Amino acid sequence: MISIKPIEWKDDKVIMLDQRLLPQEEVYITCEDYKAVAVAIKDMAIRGAPAIGVAAAMGVALGALGISVKTYDEFYTKLERVCETIEATRPTAVNLFWATARMKRVCKTHKDLPLSELQNRLKDEAVAMCFEDIETNRQMGRNGATFFNDGDRVLTHCNAGALATAGFGTALGVLYAATEDGKTLKVFADETRPYLQGARLTAWELNKAGIHATVITDNMTAHMMAKGEIDKVIVGADRIAANGDVTNKIGTYGVAILAKHHNIPLYVAAPMSTIDFSIPDGSHVVIEERPTKEVTHVGPTQLVPTGVAVRNPAFDVTPAALVTAIITERGIATPPNLTTLASLKK
Repeated sequence: MISIKPIEWKDDKVIMLDQRLLPQEEVYITCEDYKAVAVAIKDMAIRGAPAIGVAAAMGVALGALGISVKTYDEFYTKLERVCETIEATRPTAVNLFWATARMKRVCKTHKDLPLSELQNRLKDEAVAMCFEDIETNRQMGRNGATFFNDGDRVLTHCNAGALATAGFGTALGVLYAATEDGKTLKVFADETRPYLQGARLTAWELNKAGIHATVITDNMTAHMMAKGEIDKVIVGADRIAANGDVTNKIGTYGVAILAKHHNIPLYVAAPMSTIDFSIPDGSHVVIEERPTKEVTHVGPTQLVPTGVAVRNPAFDVTPAALVTAIITERGIATPPNLTTLASLKK
């Protein structure tokens, strides 16, 4: 079905598919230290909440391998600085902070190990998180596939596929699982301005997986829904609040409003690591503002007159009331709210 490795650990280096160059080129970059991983996350060589989480863990592991001290306390102090560098890259996707927190917990749990063994333990944890993510996505796909029927016409926003994870995908993983069940789906990938993740990435990987994909511009969605050409919507998430509010790529809120108006179900697929139970609702999420050049230019071509003010919030918050169900590896929250999401916690 789908065979893409956006990130892997090899010979104590982190190898990433440079998603900035897709679909024209498939180029892999090699990160030999944690600072290179931080740059790759910040500059969106790797993107997508689960993939960012795996990259963060591997970055911490690289940082740990580069620490040369004599005591655990010195080691942990330096590891915290590594984590701080990685955490400063992008503020919205909670998976990044979930991953660094997990790596610090492992460090504390094994504080009595010789430092060389502790370094290897952290490396093993990061690699394990990569494989866990793939299995999590596959289970999520199995859980969500039942919502989709043979012949469904499905709209996606941004890219929540194998490229946004360690492999297989969240929202697209559900569609891959439905396809593996023998269902034929037609997928509409909206372009997702300004970074064009739908046009560049989703269409690329759907085509690679042999699934029929049609690209539409973002402002065609209302027309397509009004004409009855879209049956369902599925998206991923970068952070989900305890009440089910969903933070995802900018434009998701608008798609959700349109889906509600046209009585089209909207599903969100995300791992439990994306649910931030520490915040009560979406108003507590820090929305990343990205460089204005992503709006003013497409590649080398300038679209906006020089000197004109530009805004570029990378995410928006969709209220839980607009979401039909949240699909996770542990089960489904429908309707999404404090009670249904809390029931999925172990």
